[in-house]
Amino acid sequence: MDEFFCQIEDIRNSIDKIDSNVAEVKKLYSVILSAPTSDQKTQDDLEAITNDIKKMANNARNKLKTIERNLESEEQERVSADMRIRKSQHAVLSRKFVEVMTKYNEAQVDFRERSKGRIQRQLEITGKATTDEELEEMLESGNAAVFTAGIVDSGISKQALSEIESRHKDIVRLESSIKELHDMFVDIAMLVESQGGMIERIESNMDQSVGFVERAVADTKKAAKFQQEARRVSAHMVRINPDLHLVTCDDPPTPPSAVFLILHPLVLCALKTPQYPQYQDHLLQPTKTTTHKLTHTHFTHFTLNSFFPLLSLQLTLSPFTDSSW
Repeated sequence: MDEFFCQIEDIRNSIDKIDSNVAEVKKLYSVILSAPTSDQKTQDDLEAITNDIKKMANNARNKLKTIERNLESEEQERVSADMRIRKSQHAVLSRKFVEVMTKYNEAQVDFRERSKGRIQRQLEITGKATTDEELEEMLESGNAAVFTAGIVDSGISKQALSEIESRHKDIVRLESSIKELHDMFVDIAMLVESQGGMIERIESNMDQSVGFVERAVADTKKAAKFQQEARRVSAHMVRINPDLHLVTCDDPPTPPSAVFLILHPLVLCALKTPQYPQYQDHLLQPTKTTTHKLTHTHFTHFTLNSFFPLLSLQLTLSPFTDSSW
């Protein structure tokens, strides 16, 4: 399995490098189209990158085909889980390879169309207007003379004539590159087409995994928020010691002006304040934790009545003063 993943990683690196080179090719295409005539250095750089793409693409295609043959021959020998992993890795890389090569092909076609448009405009300037069909016939002939025939002596500038010839050469080189990659591209594209069902399942599983991760992140943020709130509350938590005096869990340096009485829903307590009817509305609901912020002057004769029949607990808190801290 380690050897298989080494092959997969090698193919993935090649595809990533091809993708990077395609981006460079697009930049060089823009440079060529923006200049009246392309300089030799730009052409050399373009040719070098194009050769690298062709070499790496052939290498990646051959390795993908080798893996495909191995999967077919070993399908009965390997356990289903191992085979599924291998097939899914192969399918994903094949799909990625086709996507990168499609991007490269689209860049080439766009460059060809724009170069053809430049030739057509220069011909119009010379008074030799051509239709798209006529221009295609000229390009297919592969002979630059058909573009300049009859217009050399028409007073056309050497710059315009040079641009026509330069654009024609660009298109000839480009079409040669497209033809070299055509068979390889079709071969892998057909392979991906045959794996369509598997790739769709892989993408569906990836989408579900992304959804699970997003929900997990949201739940983690909620948990962190709840933990922070719990820590803030615990800093002011009140507990009752055996002799029924209120003391705090921490030891504050100065007497606080308020304490927090935390009543958990499992205790199901009700806060009764006979001497302070304004607090009668604060009967605790058994469905949620309730926090009451009360100043120390209110802790006179509060009573905590348990609603548990078996406990039947009643506590009367002693008066709370600053000396209790």
